[in-house]
Amino acid sequence: MNDQQLNRYSRQIMLPEFDYQGQQDLLNARVLIIGLGGLGSPVALYLAAAGVGTLVLADDDVVDDSNLQRQIIHAEANVGQAKVTSAQQSIGAINSAVEVVALAQRLEDQALSEQVVAADLVVDCCDNLATRLAVNKACLEHATPLVSGAAIRMEGQVMVVDPRHPEMPCYHCLMQFTGPQDSRCSTNGVMAPVVGIVGAVQAMEAIKVIAKLGQPLLGKLLLLDAKTMQWQQFALPKDAACPSCGGE
Repeated sequence: MNDQQLNRYSRQIMLPEFDYQGQQDLLNARVLIIGLGGLGSPVALYLAAAGVGTLVLADDDVVDDSNLQRQIIHAEANVGQAKVTSAQQSIGAINSAVEVVALAQRLEDQALSEQVVAADLVVDCCDNLATRLAVNKACLEHATPLVSGAAIRMEGQVMVVDPRHPEMPCYHCLMQFTGPQDSRCSTNGVMAPVVGIVGAVQAMEAIKVIAKLGQPLLGKLLLLDAKTMQWQQFALPKDAACPSCGGE
């Protein structure tokens, strides 16, 4: 770490539980962010500002005028542009030292597997159940930690999956309590700050896992009700019959 980096990240480095080594862990990390919408926007911006060395951005969508209400990484000038390109520009304006790999595609099958195995951590910011389950499965297969988040209307949730702790539940285990969750903002609506709050929590959890800081949300589900601004945290047991991780 050079003098410029020591100064730039000094407010984090001075935290005794984080210190120099925590910052070095971030600088050495490669994080895959899937989805550059409402959740992916604050995740990418905060991880870039905090000093994650390499961010891999995956999204096959383009910026639409209706995105600007909540997807703060994009601007009016980016409408019609690939979201990963727009996000790459915004990240570069905040921290030009971050290496950004922009993948304007929907990661599936082998492409998903290759990116997950290359990453130190995955942050799932997508908006559909099929992708969430596929990402969860790929992370389990390659023992890559996963931070999963979702937001709809005025509600949000975050959980952390770490296959390096096989006794802990995965994202698919959540289905035994909630059933399939495939609601989307495009059909149900969402309040702008809600995705920002949830995305910021995802970024914090990612930093905690990478830097071995505090207690990540392993085996826990964090829920936000923004109408009352109440948080609830539930212990999430592993599902022995889970199609993704049951019996492992």
